[in-house]
Amino acid sequence: MTDIRQILIDEMKATFGTDDKRIRHALAVLDCAEQINQTHNADQLTITAAAILHDIGIQQAEKTHGSNAGKYQEIEGPPIAEAILKKHNIPADTTDLVCRIIANHHSAKHKPTTATKEFQVIWDADWLINFNDVYPNINQQKTNTLVNAIFKTPKGIQLAKQLFSE
Repeated sequence: MTDIRQILIDEMKATFGTDDKRIRHALAVLDCAEQINQTHNADQLTITAAAILHDIGIQQAEKTHGSNAGKYQEIEGPPIAEAILKKHNIPADTTDLVCRIIANHHSAKHKPTTATKEFQVIWDADWLINFNDVYPNINQQKTNTLVNAIFKTPKGIQLAKQLFSE
């Protein structure tokens, strides 16, 4: 696992180039996903690949659509991720699930995908990193309500409460 983890990190870095902000974000999501998955027991290869590659389409979205909005990342990311995963002989079922997670990681629109443990880990990990940016300066009551509404895993909820509750 360590080898493929580093290979995928290197592929992500090569795709993002000098975009250190997006590289740091992907690595932070990976760290959170690994923490959550210690108790969630989802497929580790899927978690690793999806966490590293979840935003891999952001630059293509900006080029193609003039926007990095989530809906465009969900369109542009899966083909890029699929090419990377196939290049490194990741099993087809894992590749398929990783691509479906990427295609839903902002909208959570495809219920069969969003019901998977793997999606839930990535969802929570990404929200742990993005929460303060999406909801700056909100009161504690609203924070508690949002944490309970957004996060899907027990560990994700626990980490969110530790990070965002007073």
